[in-house]
Amino acid sequence: MSPTPSPLLQNRLEVHDRKQFELKLEYQPSGADDETRYVVETYLFLPSSLNIDAETYPRASFYGDIHNYVRFKTPVMSLEEVLFSGRSPLMRLEAALRTGLMGERDLVYQAKLLSCVFRGALRRFARDVEEHCESLGRAVAEGGCARLEGDGKATRASVRQILERFRTWVRAVNQHGLNEKTRASLRLVDEYLSLTVEQFFRKAVADMAEQPRAGFSFELRKELMDEVVREEKYRRDNQLRSVISPTGDNEEYLHRFGFLKKFCMNILFLSARRDQKRQGWEEVLFALAAGVAMAFASAVAIWAQGRYTQASLNFFLIMIVGYMMKDRIKEGMRRIFSQVAARHLYDRTARIVEPVTGRCLGSCQEKVDYWRAARVPEEVAALRSRDDLITASQGELSETVLRYQKQVVLDVDLLPRTEQGVEGITDIIRINVGRFLHDMDEPEYALEYVDLEDFSVGRVRGAKSYQVDLAFRFIVEEAGQERVSLHLVRLVLDRNGIKRMLRLYPEQQPPRPEPVRSAA
Repeated sequence: MSPTPSPLLQNRLEVHDRKQFELKLEYQPSGADDETRYVVETYLFLPSSLNIDAETYPRASFYGDIHNYVRFKTPVMSLEEVLFSGRSPLMRLEAALRTGLMGERDLVYQAKLLSCVFRGALRRFARDVEEHCESLGRAVAEGGCARLEGDGKATRASVRQILERFRTWVRAVNQHGLNEKTRASLRLVDEYLSLTVEQFFRKAVADMAEQPRAGFSFELRKELMDEVVREEKYRRDNQLRSVISPTGDNEEYLHRFGFLKKFCMNILFLSARRDQKRQGWEEVLFALAAGVAMAFASAVAIWAQGRYTQASLNFFLIMIVGYMMKDRIKEGMRRIFSQVAARHLYDRTARIVEPVTGRCLGSCQEKVDYWRAARVPEEVAALRSRDDLITASQGELSETVLRYQKQVVLDVDLLPRTEQGVEGITDIIRINVGRFLHDMDEPEYALEYVDLEDFSVGRVRGAKSYQVDLAFRFIVEEAGQERVSLHLVRLVLDRNGIKRMLRLYPEQQPPRPEPVRSAA
């Protein structure tokens, strides 16, 4: 039975920290066409009290608040495949040790790839534990606890095998006269593998904290924490400073963990090289505006020469007025053409380039517009119409609509291919909301409260928050077909930042228009 194909576009939206939310997009072409186009439209509905518009928050400031990361999708492999599959980085490293056919640079690459695949497998295990613990309050299938306990034991055993085999390989390959940079890189990968075990096993144990101490979870928690303690001892024995201190601030731990994650995952990241495509078109339009203004001034000069002598006062005055009009025509047309360019051209264009080979895998274009609510597409506005507050206030209370549009076109023929098909691209967009907080009121108020028994007056705490709706429209064009999906979330903000995110409605297809019937 053939495996179910992956969706062409997957998305995940979550709060990154108090000032940033993150949109993670996974572009996965099917390979049915030589080019796949992705369009992501983000609509931010901002209350007028936040004082956000094109003048107070120009495009340059918005782009300054965006952090964008583009990389290959992490290859998906189970721990069993990491141990025994021919495409496993661990198996390739062990084969290279026997044959000696792999250079030092490739050794480091495969070691880093192993850490990425290993991290992905443990992250999926921790997510399964979290989902299982959440489901315990609802109906749970018979045998579900036993299955999770079995998965946990198998995961721990596979993790122990992977670490032991990798460390045995490192000790053996270091005897072949590697240079110091390669040795240091392999030591860092080993440390990151150890920290990855600690990170996701700790998370799994934390998710099971609410479960009773008796039963499946207690024994599983004990085994997972035994593995965490074993890895802490391993790092401590090797004089590594990436060990959590219960009494310290753990600054060094966090620094090393962040550095090691970037160091090991940098093999997946792609570079985005900016092009000045819009600037070139704008220069053409501005040159056209200058030409029209010059044509007007020349026509005025020719007419004045035929009507008056060049030494007369009238000729002198007409030439001055002609020059004044020429200057205004030029500037006016520049503004008109600039608005046309902003409406029809993208603000920024970049080429997605693979750093190692220099191949251009596709293009990325971005655009920011400030709209009125009346210009929002009907299917997007319909998502918000389910809220009475929104429905009743439309047209009566003003709001700013900021649209961020991103178009990614991938050349499928140039994307790497694996046994599972075309390798996808992950696009991570982080948007900082710090500018939205400038004009907010104090986050806490004291509300007067009257006790109903003795009518004494007291005070209770009141929290002041603001709600910003984010509507997303995802469009995928491949092999002559277009797929559209919609999603709506709400950010609850106060002056200190993001309080929470509410997922209002799940991703859905936009309603199809009903066919028009002719009157009888």
